Order: sequence, then C-alpha cells, then structure tokens
Amino acid sequence: MKPRLNPYNHDAIKPMIEMEKSAVSSGLEMSLIELVKMRASQINGCAFCLDMHSKDARKRGETEQRLYLLDAWRESPLYSERERAALAWTEALTLIAKTHAPDNVYEELKTQFSEEEIVKLSMLIVTINGWNRLAIGFRSVHPVSKDSAAAA
Repeated sequence: MKPRLNPYNHDAIKPMIEMEKSAVSSGLEMSLIELVKMRASQINGCAFCLDMHSKDARKRGETEQRLYLLDAWRESPLYSERERAALAWTEALTLIAKTHAPDNVYEELKTQFSEEEIVKLSMLIVTINGWNRLAIGFRSVHPVSKDSAAAA
C-alpha cells in the first residue's frame, strides 16, 4: 500500500489536532479512551490507528487479554459496566447509518455517565472516527518492525 499524502503537512488538519487534544484531556479515564479508540478503529478497519492505540493502551497498563478480546467484549467478563456502556455507544455512533443510535443503548449509557461525560465520550468517538477516515483515505501506513516484516 502506498500512502497518498501526509495530512500533517497542511494547515487544514489543525482543527482535528485540537479535537484530539480536547478528547484526550476530557477527564474520561485514559483506559476507557484507549478502548473506545481501539473499538472504533476495529470496526472501521484502520490498521494505522489500531497499531498506534494498541501500543498506547499497553503503555498505559492495558492488558493483552483485554485488547485481544475487545472485539468480543459482550462475551467477556473483563470489562466493567461503564466500559460496556461506552463500547456499545462507540459501536452505535461508529455504525450510525445502520444503528441510528438506539434508545436502549443510550438509556444504558445514562446509567454510567453524566450528561457532560456523554458529550465528552461522543466527541471522543467522533474524533477517532475522523482520524480513521483520514488514515484510511490517505492510506497511512503504520510502522513495521523487523520482527513483523520477517513474519510476513
């Protein structure tokens, strides 16, 4: 895959960078932020973001097992009720054309998050979906380690 362009070479990316800064400094738990970024990136198939956020999550103490099972979070007891509500909302907003953000998902979200936190979480989801679309659209390539390249 050949990258198309580097959006960081253009001033138009600055508002997106500011959205990212706001999402990360929202006061939501960093572990939750990384799980949301990972889950949206899984759904969107963004290899660049999956690579970046799996590394970031591990640096912040996330376990390999929780990262491996994230795609099956509904079937695993490893995620808290708060995380489950956030992951369901992440899926609902990421797949908005199919889900139309169901009432039952929103009602569950309200049991775990304040209104302000729901807005912050929603902005986080909007932001990672934006990054996914940019990385996929511009064919951003994640770094490849020597070990990974040898295995391919």
